[in-house]
Amino acid sequence: MLSGLSWHIVALLLLAGVVLDLVLGEPRRWHPLVGFGKLANIIEGMLNGGRARIARGVLAWLLAVAPFTVASVLLCQSAIGLAAHAVLLYLCIGLRSLREHNLPIAAALRDGDLPAARELTGRIVSRDTVNASESDLAKASTESLLENGNDAVFGTLFWFAVAGGPGALLFRLANTLDAMWGYRTTRFLHFGRFAARFDDVLNYIPARLTAFSYLLLAPGRKAKQRALYCWRHQAPLWSSPNAGPVMSTGAGALGLALGGAAVYDGETEQRPPLGIGAAVQAGDIRRAWQLVALTTLLWLGLALVSAVITFGAWHA
Repeated sequence: MLSGLSWHIVALLLLAGVVLDLVLGEPRRWHPLVGFGKLANIIEGMLNGGRARIARGVLAWLLAVAPFTVASVLLCQSAIGLAAHAVLLYLCIGLRSLREHNLPIAAALRDGDLPAARELTGRIVSRDTVNASESDLAKASTESLLENGNDAVFGTLFWFAVAGGPGALLFRLANTLDAMWGYRTTRFLHFGRFAARFDDVLNYIPARLTAFSYLLLAPGRKAKQRALYCWRHQAPLWSSPNAGPVMSTGAGALGLALGGAAVYDGETEQRPPLGIGAAVQAGDIRRAWQLVALTTLLWLGLALVSAVITFGAWHA
């Protein structure tokens, strides 16, 4: 729990950060995570080369993450500590941005505007979208929503509850470096190993809580059984130990067939299947967004109810 603060204060700060995100959205200019990504590219360009690439990767990670994390700790200990916690959560969480980046894809697909849908999807995924079909685009968007339901929302909320604004910031910076450096390519196989492993550790508990939430909110008994089956049998086949449970359970809860073929750098990659059910259509993007939004409400509701119970017990 956030050091020095009672749980009902932490719950209110959680609510404040989410409300700020929903009302304000992500900053249109000078987004901190965008700026951090540019800095990370500079650091990687300076250190990724020569011998001892694993050690260089650790040093690069520390140079990128440590100064901001330490600064956030000092800020939250200042006179504006409570406000700083809430603002840091706002800057780290991405609930509204998930909606703003994905629902326009669904709208473009419904309108038959495939070029627009390809361009919009290309902004949020690393796979090739130039020749992607309607089904490919809907699948890419839905997969991104389910995975980022953990990375951009629930993992951030979890680490905020554990360590406040600095915890949320550390999680998002580590997750960003994993997304940038955590590839098994010649360039990043050794240099990005620490970034990938550190993110795996931070994400282990949040990812499974997210998967359990998707299962819990699956519509009906059969959907819950399907989500549980997919978690047990499909998640272990996925390359990421944390994305596997999240995406397989989410796909099972929605009754969709995700995974499978996707094109990266001009080459088709056959990924393990995720979920059981129909091929994804434009309308399923909104269903995935609703699952993410409902899970956010579930977490916030549980936090607030537990805060009220705790507050009442202390003052009884």
